[in-house]
Amino acid sequence: MATGKNAFDADAAKLRVNRYRKRILEVSQQVQALHIGSAYSCTEIVDVVYNGLMRHGEAGGTRDIFLMSKGHGCMIQYAILEERGTLTRADMDAYCTPTGRLGCHPDHGNPGIEAATGALGHGLSMAVGMALAERGRKRDTIVYTVLSDGELQEGSTWEATLMASSFGVKNLVAFVDNNDFQSLGRTSQTHPSFYPVVEKYLAFGWESVQVDGHDSAAIHDAVASRKGDKPLMVVAKTTKGKGISYMENVPIWHYRSPNKDEYQQALKELEAAL
Repeated sequence: MATGKNAFDADAAKLRVNRYRKRILEVSQQVQALHIGSAYSCTEIVDVVYNGLMRHGEAGGTRDIFLMSKGHGCMIQYAILEERGTLTRADMDAYCTPTGRLGCHPDHGNPGIEAATGALGHGLSMAVGMALAERGRKRDTIVYTVLSDGELQEGSTWEATLMASSFGVKNLVAFVDNNDFQSLGRTSQTHPSFYPVVEKYLAFGWESVQVDGHDSAAIHDAVASRKGDKPLMVVAKTTKGKGISYMENVPIWHYRSPNKDEYQQALKELEAAL
């Protein structure tokens, strides 16, 4: 719940993320497959960015920027953009159809999409460049981006990490959706040297903190309390397929749509969660 002026309303966030998960579940019944597990793991993160942190240019003010570097998790971005009125219901209903505009990764040119992403390892580089450009224009824009576990195995990610701190890109806030999966395998098993993540970013000259990636208030507070003199990396510990018992931490839900019985069970679980 909200605890003061401009405080983040965690109760409202709980209702929103439940709606988003239901909407993604609904769309899943119209296509053979979508990255539902990946979208569910970062639902709270992306919601907090859009509805708790970003400035949207109201009354001619600052408009912050968001990049879904983890492009395969775009269903949560689409669901939020639909609810905000940037995308239409028809857009979502036509997801991944021959006549639709929305694909399984975000495409630049679609409403609300800043860049084509999903080729993992490119999003942080673009975010650093955008943040530098905004600083050069003397704007106070903040660039937000969400990365996956797998992206932290890409060399370009670490080049961008080094650049951001070296160039003092303090108007950059990044999140790792740390669900401990890279596609169908446990990151901690396939790449044990991946951990610890926070300490790696601290060593690279970033501000960094670890939070529960499904605790909306904690995510918000981690950013709201940042010092602001360095780029920030929030390592969000999450669960792939969060919210649906048979999906949680089950690799097959990286790219699959529920059948009719699974759909009904998932819907019941989401309704019971409120």
